Amino acid sequence: MKEIEIFCKNTNAFHSYPMGTSLLEISHDLNIKLEHRVCGAIVNNKVRELSFCVVKPKQVEFIDVTHMDGTRLYIRSLIFVMYAAVKEVFPHVNFRVQNGISNGYFCELQGLEREINESDLFAIRQEMEAIIAADLPFVKRGIVTTEAVDQLMKQGLEEKAQLFEQQGQLYTQLYFLKDLANYFYGHLLPSTGYISGFGVVKYYDGILLQIPHRKHFERLRKVFYNEKLYDIFQEQKDWAEIINVSTVGNLNDHTLAGKGGDVIKISEALHEKKIAEIANMISSRNGDVKVVLVAGPSASGKTTFSKRLGVQLAVNGLRPHQISLDDYFVDREHTPRDENGEYDFEALEAVDIPFFNQQLIELFEGKEVRLPLFDFHLGRRAENGKKLQLGRGDILIVEGIHGMNPGLLTQVKEKNTFKIFISALTQISMDEHTHISTADNRLIRRLIRDSKYRGYPAAATIKRWPSVRKGEERNIFPYQENADVMFNSATLYELAVLKKYAEPILKTVLENQCEYTESSRLLEFLSYFKQINDDEIPPTSLLREFLGGSSFAY
Repeated sequence: MKEIEIFCKNTNAFHSYPMGTSLLEISHDLNIKLEHRVCGAIVNNKVRELSFCVVKPKQVEFIDVTHMDGTRLYIRSLIFVMYAAVKEVFPHVNFRVQNGISNGYFCELQGLEREINESDLFAIRQEMEAIIAADLPFVKRGIVTTEAVDQLMKQGLEEKAQLFEQQGQLYTQLYFLKDLANYFYGHLLPSTGYISGFGVVKYYDGILLQIPHRKHFERLRKVFYNEKLYDIFQEQKDWAEIINVSTVGNLNDHTLAGKGGDVIKISEALHEKKIAEIANMISSRNGDVKVVLVAGPSASGKTTFSKRLGVQLAVNGLRPHQISLDDYFVDREHTPRDENGEYDFEALEAVDIPFFNQQLIELFEGKEVRLPLFDFHLGRRAENGKKLQLGRGDILIVEGIHGMNPGLLTQVKEKNTFKIFISALTQISMDEHTHISTADNRLIRRLIRDSKYRGYPAAATIKRWPSVRKGEERNIFPYQENADVMFNSATLYELAVLKKYAEPILKTVLENQCEYTESSRLLEFLSYFKQINDDEIPPTSLLREFLGGSSFAY
């Protein structure tokens, strides 16, 4: 039999195997030892499951659950197990994964028609543990698409079936766990026995599926009760269901029917209504609010939101003045460094807190101050910032990632502030069991913005993204519940619009670049959306901050 040569990054050596040898067989033969059990591999910089058979020369790197793509394999497989368990315990209930929250996944049992109780959770947990203990294989089968659609419809997975039909492919692939079929738009673990830890706890009126910490897989991630975040997710979910655009399949149906423009108009009208409501809340505080703090993670649309809020405050008779917290950075030589010795611009200590508070107090006292203007090229504050003096009806809008951090305003009274947390909380799901990550939504926005306005190649943005996310987890998300109000900057239609801009950018990442793994995943994800043209997106839209064509000056 013909021999195929592979280069294994784990052993840093070439090895030869008979054509058709599986990655699982190769990992056993090479006795690959990682921190945890080998669960998948990166083959020519694309994720593959261990059942993948090598028929051409390849570069292979075996991964475990501590790798981001290994974690994804684990989560998809765990959700399949939970679906199978719920199907066994409650045969007539529809199991749904709604969104990621509190370091886990919020799930609902639709059709249960009563409150979930501890005995329900115990039964589901026990059934999941039995499925895992049985070490049942996840079997991947290629079948005719019409048969796959029939199978999914029989199981009540109509949203998955709808998306399969829209792809127009003759053959497709399904995963089977015994007799149950499913699909998760990505690979799975070899079998249920690879799952080592999970939690199932009551979370508000649903269930939180807990997953292990990626870097400390022996323990589960801590549960937080994010009431404001939960409420905004539920509000957006209900609204998406009312206008029948709660899944990618629904959105595609509107697009194919020529109604994409209607979805744009409704989404933009909702944004305008919400921003006006926030402006009314601020105005109703009897003039107490002196400074509005707008904070959120990368690519959440903070800048355009702040400008649109300023317009609505002006409608209410106030005179808003925009200030960027970035202009209050300490000089470069005083910037703290992270554990890798790199400048940590996202640490609170990177901001000159005493100087920022001093200027706010002087402004509140009616004094004229010269605002700083940070020169990012020179790494220090310039002396040519504009002068500002506040009078009656003037209000500050301060945009920056640390707006919710209680350590920011050390000398300003609480009654004089109004805090707004903004993020792109994606409202639609792929289907019943696959939510769309808000981080993926923001990464796609950032890829487009970095390419268009900063000249950064896609590979550079993807490479930096884990560091950005780490900074958000440390400096932004722990304080989000301090907000007076949360604003969701995502729109129902945006991924169908961003698709046209993101795909050519992602395709610039070459196979020999390690960022190809992520670019390939995002391209696969975007392939399920039918494209919507951006002609009807208004110039004041938050999305224009990334696409271009905004009527605001940045």
